[in-house]
Amino acid sequence: MRSAAVAATFAALMTGTALVTTLGAPVRAQGAAPPAEATRTKADDLEKLQAFQSTGTGPAPEIPQTGKRADAIRRILTKVKLPEGFKIDLYAVVPDARSLAVGPNAGVIFVGTRKTKVYTVTDRDKDRVADEVRAFAPGIDFKVPNGVCFSRDGVLTVVEQNRVLAFPAAEFFYENPDVAAGILVKQGELIPASEESYNHTARVCRVGPDGKTYIALGQPYNVPPQDKLDLYARSGVGGIVRMDADGKNREVFATGVRNSVGMDFNSADKALWFTDNQVDGMGDDQPPGELNRATKAGENFGFPWFGGGHVRTVEYKDAAPPKDAVFPQAELAPHAADLGMTFYNGKMFPERYRGGIFTAEHGSWNRTQPIGARIMFVPVNKDGSAGQPQPFAEGWLTGDGEYLGRPVDVAVLLDGSLLVSDDTAGAVYRISYEGK
Repeated sequence: MRSAAVAATFAALMTGTALVTTLGAPVRAQGAAPPAEATRTKADDLEKLQAFQSTGTGPAPEIPQTGKRADAIRRILTKVKLPEGFKIDLYAVVPDARSLAVGPNAGVIFVGTRKTKVYTVTDRDKDRVADEVRAFAPGIDFKVPNGVCFSRDGVLTVVEQNRVLAFPAAEFFYENPDVAAGILVKQGELIPASEESYNHTARVCRVGPDGKTYIALGQPYNVPPQDKLDLYARSGVGGIVRMDADGKNREVFATGVRNSVGMDFNSADKALWFTDNQVDGMGDDQPPGELNRATKAGENFGFPWFGGGHVRTVEYKDAAPPKDAVFPQAELAPHAADLGMTFYNGKMFPERYRGGIFTAEHGSWNRTQPIGARIMFVPVNKDGSAGQPQPFAEGWLTGDGEYLGRPVDVAVLLDGSLLVSDDTAGAVYRISYEGK
């Protein structure tokens, strides 16, 4: 159980155990001499944090929340169209904002990026506008820390390009540059080192109802060559893996996934849903994007035999696809780049939205007529199947094809409002409902 791991972490902190094991990661004894300052590295700092020692790192500077940039973002938001009764506001200016994780206790927001920082967003006076934005754990050398997710007992997981870290009680430690830290998966062991790439490296994670950590691992190709398929099936690249809270007992949960950058569990039946980006270079109008539903371990979702929906890829058109391939619950607009998604389990929005799915379309990059850059809503039927996707918030893409913003992720704030991240504007928005 994850809570046992957290308890062990804090027991070590309180008793000053000589050899600490933090979330399954052995570390240097607390009494050992720190490395010489002249040779100190970020790796040394992470080792210190595992042993609850100070790194000497100063606090990260605040990101300004007022001024020309914030004013410009607010002007853009006046162009966003929403259903009657809804409104959208700037919640926080956050550079390169990508995946969102809402703290389960105090509602502190943790924001991943595709660069080198994770940010914290704090609304101290609870007026639903951020008061403070700073980089989280500035002493750690993050590399593409896109994936952030919380367990119910308050452990923050950060999934990087090829490493997984965990931070117990992150909501309560985050204001100090030194935070309790553990390594779930060591650097270079999340995917084979040979498969590290600049392409499709933005991981996402969720902690499931079973307490396990689920991580989507995009594969680096548009369509992978045949000689990579066995390696990917074994390692979970081009699929979803899961592991215990301490990083042990890793297994491949799903295969046949091209590049998923959004997933969430349906609390009604515990099924895992995820978006998947389709193959490029097959024309403007095919193949469709995907919203998938995984009901058990071991399912294959059809890639690379299928490039999206039922559309076969050119590279594998003569190869027999898996007989048990699982097709998407909903086909999404071709090349709109659906990324983050969340089930709406809040109470602020009208009844018709409750239990449904919000997805974020990042927008097309290689379509002759751009589409996307909007928030979609997908109702979920009583039998657990998906209804027809429909636009919910749009206006970040002009008629001339200019992107005024590009939504990445969606998350439900503790008050039931909906947060939206935007890595182009460098912002997090808040959508609330004031109708009757």
